[in-house]
Amino acid sequence: MIIFPAIDLYDKKAVRLYKGDYSKMTIYSDNPLSVAMDFEKYGATHIHMVDLEGARSASTPNLLVVAEIAEKTSLFVEIGGGIRNIETVEKYLKAGADRVILGTAALNDKSFLQKAVKEYGEKIAVGADARDGKIAVNGWLETSDVSIYDFLKQMEDIGVKNVICTDISRDGAMRGTNRELYSRLSEEFCLDITASGGVSTIEDIRELRKMNLYGAIIGKAYYTGDIDLREALEAAK
Repeated sequence: MIIFPAIDLYDKKAVRLYKGDYSKMTIYSDNPLSVAMDFEKYGATHIHMVDLEGARSASTPNLLVVAEIAEKTSLFVEIGGGIRNIETVEKYLKAGADRVILGTAALNDKSFLQKAVKEYGEKIAVGADARDGKIAVNGWLETSDVSIYDFLKQMEDIGVKNVICTDISRDGAMRGTNRELYSRLSEEFCLDITASGGVSTIEDIRELRKMNLYGAIIGKAYYTGDIDLREALEAAK
């Protein structure tokens, strides 16, 4: 299982939100590149990034930060947040990102999603962000009436391979991850599933690894010191 230490970007800083609430933001570093280089130093091979500003405005205000991390580290870079047209996909890939994550657009614009998957294959991932079992969109500010299970079935049918699944109620809450959800998803779908939201202990990592998940994202628990990244990488093997 791949460990993805995470950087959420806002105003070119590394931040974390509590349950997706922009009014509950903690700034952890003014230098995201330095954070990414620490990830690499500790042995990480991949990084997960979200442009929180982009998620709300459908723009790329932190593009240069992403490009710098792609250029100055050897990390596999995946980036999401506000990617709602093919031009933005191409902009991130040209900047050095290895994979882009579609969220709102994957639900609301299936023709764009199909075009992106057709053109870029496994460089396209989809974010399935769920609140009370329903897919949330527009930077988690709105909740749709589509269940995560129906949504993932649609993604399978379209040919999406990689899906990042977040239980919003656990995100940044340090309550542990939703193991029941990920166990069911891994059994029901032939997708590369990355668990996100509430991964806060080494035991979470061990339990997720047993489910044969593709990956797990570590966010707040890294910044607070609750998870040692080196230990997490070893536990995921």
